[in-house]
Amino acid sequence: MTRKTTNIPSHSRRKCRVMRLLDLRNLALALAIIVICMPESAIHADEASPALRAHRKPVDRAVDSALAFLARSQTANPAKDGSFSDWNGGTNGVVGLVGMSFLAHGYRPGAPPYGETINSTIDYILSTSADNGYLGVRGGKMYSHGIATLYLSEVSGMVDPRRQKRIDKVLPRALKVILDAQSRNQKGAWRYEPTSIDADVSVTGWNLMALRSARLNGAPVPKAAIDRAIGFIDSCRSRNLRLVDGARASDDGGYWYHAPQYYSRRNYWIGGPSTPARTGGALLCRELSGRHDDATNRKAGDFILRHVKAHGFIKDGFHAYATYYCSQGMFQLGGHYWEKFGEAMYKHLLAKQQDNGAWFFKGRGEVYPTAMYTLALSVGYRQLPIYQR
Repeated sequence: MTRKTTNIPSHSRRKCRVMRLLDLRNLALALAIIVICMPESAIHADEASPALRAHRKPVDRAVDSALAFLARSQTANPAKDGSFSDWNGGTNGVVGLVGMSFLAHGYRPGAPPYGETINSTIDYILSTSADNGYLGVRGGKMYSHGIATLYLSEVSGMVDPRRQKRIDKVLPRALKVILDAQSRNQKGAWRYEPTSIDADVSVTGWNLMALRSARLNGAPVPKAAIDRAIGFIDSCRSRNLRLVDGARASDDGGYWYHAPQYYSRRNYWIGGPSTPARTGGALLCRELSGRHDDATNRKAGDFILRHVKAHGFIKDGFHAYATYYCSQGMFQLGGHYWEKFGEAMYKHLLAKQQDNGAWFFKGRGEVYPTAMYTLALSVGYRQLPIYQR
């Protein structure tokens, strides 16, 4: 598979780092002095999986067409600030997802043909950072904050010195927002606001990935923060419980929105049921956090495959989100899990793409689902460091 320009996989890229002041009170300074030295020669992506190889040419065409649409959409936005006029296109979350879509296909900031498109997404996110580092100020709340922080972490070290200096200022503050929010949260995880005391598996996934990416790049993110978040995710696993009107939830291998909570007035449990979006997110987080290919993850993979077999692909109200998370999680799990899911995903998404290169989802517009589906289709390229096996 031909790549235009490539990012350097995290397991092989050369990094020269100077780290000091690892105390979290000095998180900002410690992160700011990370220096990443990229080799001049590009490293090609790993060989595609058998599932991707069978669909290589149409997937390449679909991704190329989608990225061209996203670049046009940014250029056409009257604001000319790197954001999008489409649904929620001004949130840092959507802008970050678009930026990662280009990185996932091997494009880099500043390098043609999409280098300025990527630079514009970076500049927009940096310009919207609050003084305390919060990136949810344009909507999306901690969803957007987690995605934008993940994006800045992934792109750090690829940019020109001027932008790197700005990232070195904003990224440590953004990570501190995440860590401070977790420390205040009684569940050890995250929800919509930095001050939330409850949590859900969806918001938690994005913020956990941001921490994991930063830790992978040498930032002083404590392992305890990762473990505490995984503990919350594990608490959301399905289990045998009685639900509404006597119905029962089974231990189906999937994950709920939050840990089961007993509602005494009605004598049932709330938080479920298992869905592909929740299960895919939990699976990916566990895989990326060192729980690779254990029995719990295989049960989650089985849940997703059963769902795909029953519905032809994913049937979920949050289809783009579910597709993204399940593709990443099943790719990490590998083996027949990825092969079977990948086959179904390619066939479904390739058939749904519009002539203009976009995907449309009712109530979500075109930019957001196009970015999400592009990231899902690009998983086999193995370009984003956070998604390396």
